[in-house]
Parts: sequence; structure tokens; C-alpha cells
Amino acid sequence: MSRRVPQPLTFWKALIMKSIAVIGGGITGVTTAYALVKRGFAVTLFERQRYAGMETSFANGGQLSASNAEVWTHWSTVWKGMKWMLKNDAPLLVNPKPSWHKLSWFAEFLAAIPAYERNTIETTRLAVASRQHMFAWAQEEGIDFDLKKEGILHIYRDKKGFDHAGKVSQLLARGGLPRRAVAPEEMRAIEPTLAGKYYGGYFTESDSTGDIHKFTFGLAKACERLGVTTLYEQEVAEIASNASQVFISTAHAGERQVHIFDGVVICAGVASRNLAAQLGDRVNIYPVKGYSITVNLSDAQSQAGAPQVSLLDDETKLVTSRLGVDRFRVAGTAEFNGENKDIRADRIKPLVDWVNQCFPQVSTRSVVPWAGLRPMMPNLMPRVGRGKLNNVFYNTGHGHLGLTLSAVTADMIGEVVAGVGAH
Repeated sequence: MSRRVPQPLTFWKALIMKSIAVIGGGITGVTTAYALVKRGFAVTLFERQRYAGMETSFANGGQLSASNAEVWTHWSTVWKGMKWMLKNDAPLLVNPKPSWHKLSWFAEFLAAIPAYERNTIETTRLAVASRQHMFAWAQEEGIDFDLKKEGILHIYRDKKGFDHAGKVSQLLARGGLPRRAVAPEEMRAIEPTLAGKYYGGYFTESDSTGDIHKFTFGLAKACERLGVTTLYEQEVAEIASNASQVFISTAHAGERQVHIFDGVVICAGVASRNLAAQLGDRVNIYPVKGYSITVNLSDAQSQAGAPQVSLLDDETKLVTSRLGVDRFRVAGTAEFNGENKDIRADRIKPLVDWVNQCFPQVSTRSVVPWAGLRPMMPNLMPRVGRGKLNNVFYNTGHGHLGLTLSAVTADMIGEVVAGVGAH
């Protein structure tokens, strides 16, 4: 479908924005819609699924983890990726089949390695700031998302991993996050259900966990109460802007419709790259698939044997969260395989085996597998800010930290849009 974009209106008109479209009903889109409607904008949220939070914001690891702010742009990640390339159950798996998108992404990833320390510190700062927004919004809107403020315990099986964690802790501290080293005896005191032998750990008392889908769905309902128009099952087919107005063509039930707004914020996860290209911007997001299992704790023994404290196992790159009384979430792994959502048995098995080894009292007879595509920028930093056109904005590319960073980046883009709209 081709369409002539109307020419710009007068300059003063171009800078007055009242109606804003938000594309994407995951956690970044919904938090963005909330931040904008609270600032007085007329907001319309477009989402291709039937409800909010049904894709990557459905069943992630559940951690609100400033302690996991270390970016991946480190040479150790590169060596591990090369070592694991042919191992199907490896924590990091790269499909060796080349594509221009994949090659360009990895080239930019390597180019970002010199900024590893700076970006880790900045991500930490954002993660710490994000908490106050998320907790305040949940309280104000009455959202129950199984929030658990029990801290996060990073566990290490060897001295090498533990020593690296010490260096990371120094960067986290510079970003405003205190965490402390703990010996194996204290690890057992912090989480008595954890089985196995460990070299040591790091404990972040201020971190927490929660259900990303419950939060996203609940905040979407709050947005509707505040006046946001939510358009579900709406696939954005085309988007264009003339710097004064944005034209969004959607497909719904076999019919095309064009919607016109003063501005737009792209929060579309892995689809953001294509939408950005239509608007003249380059947002080099790659879909990095992650897996999770939700273990249904159907009996008293499993409920007592599952951890209350959230964990991150450095060797296996798995994270956990306890969601209410009867659910235990385990998530992790990173798979570079394009826009592939297949749930592979050989990628799920290590998660189940890990539960059996670390928490032998937990029954894994009832396990729900899931896979989602994390929208990852090459430098592991979210894209937050304006595009080339003055009525186009981005809040996307949060990778594995969508739940952790979404509230603060929503507040940030709300300030940017409000600043432009005030002119």
C-alpha cells in the first residue's frame, strides 16, 4: 500500500502535539502510555495481540534486578559465545547462518565493548531510579503483580566467576547500587532451600521480583481508566510522518484503516526496527530469544521446597522468581536465531534439570514452557529519545531488562515528548 504523505503544515503547528500514538502493548508501550496520559496527552495504544503483555512481556524471569545491570559487551561474552556455538543446550547459542542484520549487529556489539564500564554504570543508575516509579504506579493504581521484596542472590560455582562479580560490584556501586559478598554459609541462611556447593555469592537486598504480565495487564487497565484509547488486534502495516502529523495504517479483521496523530512513540519490541526504517531512522534491534518455565507448585512439599529469594546462577545464566504461593519461574538463555519463537525441547530441558538439581524438593511434573524475543540493541542500552523527525520518538530495545528499566524510560520519554509538545 503506497500513499502520498501530506506536506508539512506551518512550523508552529508542527511543534504542538496533543494526540500521541504509542505502538506496542508490552511493558514499555504500556508504561509509556501511562506516563503520557498522566502528562495530559490524548494517547492511543496500538497492540497486535488481543491483550496487553502477551508477547515478550508475558513470562520473563520476573526480576527487578539492578544487580543484573552489567551489559554483555565484554570480551568474555564473545569467547563464551564462540565456545558454546555448537552446543545446543548452551546458555548462549548463536545460529551460525549469516545474515546482514546479524553481522551488522555483532559488528556494532564489538564496537561497543570499550563503553562496557560506562554503560554498565548508566544501566545501574536507570535501574535504581526505575524502582520508585514502578512501585508508586502499582500502589496508586492498585496493581497486584506478586511483588516480592526479598532481594536477589547471585550464586557462583568457582573463584573466576566470583572474582569477576567483585569487579562488577564496583561498577554497580558507582551507579548507586550497594551489594555485598556472602560466603556459602550465609548463602544457605539467605535461601535455605538451595542445594549444591558454591564458591560464594553476592546479595542485593534492595532488588525484588514480580510478574511482568500481571503488571503490564494491570497498568493497561489503569491507562484505560485514565482515558487512553487501546486498540488491540491491530497490526501496524505502514507508518509515515511529515514532521507535523503521523499517519498509521493498521490492518484489523481484513480491513485497512489510516489513523492520524500529532506524534508517535515506537515501543514495538523487535518490530521497532522495521517501523523505524519507515520513518527514516536506524534502530538496529536484534531478536534475542529467551526461554522460561513456570513450575506449578501443586503440593505442600514443592511450595516449601521452592525458594523465596530470587536467584541468578552465573554459570548457567538462569534467573528465578517466586510468583505468589504456587508458581516458581526459571528463565534465561540467549539464542540468536532471528525471529524464531519455536520452543525447543533441548533448550527447555536444562531449565528443568537445574530445578531438579538445585531444588530437589520441588516437583517438576507440571511445568509450562515459554519463549520470547528480547529486543536487544548492540550496545545493550535501550533507545530512548527522538528520531530524525520532531514528532517521532522511541522507547525500545530494553533487551533482558524490560521489567527492570521500563518505568524510568517511560518517565524519560514522557519528559522528552512533553518538552517538544510545549513549544
